[in-house]
Amino acid sequence: MHNFKELRIWQQAMDIARFSYQITKEFPREEVFGLTSQMKISSVSIPSNIAEGCGRGTNAQLIHFLDISIGSSCELETQIILDKDFDFCSKEKFDQWTSQVNSFQRQTRVFRERLAKNNFEDVGKWMIDVGYWTLDYVK
Repeated sequence: MHNFKELRIWQQAMDIARFSYQITKEFPREEVFGLTSQMKISSVSIPSNIAEGCGRGTNAQLIHFLDISIGSSCELETQIILDKDFDFCSKEKFDQWTSQVNSFQRQTRVFRERLAKNNFEDVGKWMIDVGYWTLDYVK
């Protein structure tokens, strides 16, 4: 099992969820049960799936849940584009939000690919260089 709280991608996903909640507070009231609700659900799903995958016990299961997390981030990205189309937030916030999500997607895909190529099941300490970050994990 992996400690999800030590993974930069989980930390980044948590930041995305927090930012999503912050931004959706500014949405029109009639969107509470529409786009706002969908964005909150998909943004919370991103770090939640990383955590669940880490708790499953095998790298194969972690990879599966990383795939789900990436899917949720794509869902959120689609909703962010709709948000921009509906003029619910400024261009600056849209750009920041999109940048966060795209950075998460890139880093998670690299992490996932490297995890899939290497068998870390029996390795006590390993490092994975992911873009700008180095993820250290001690089993």
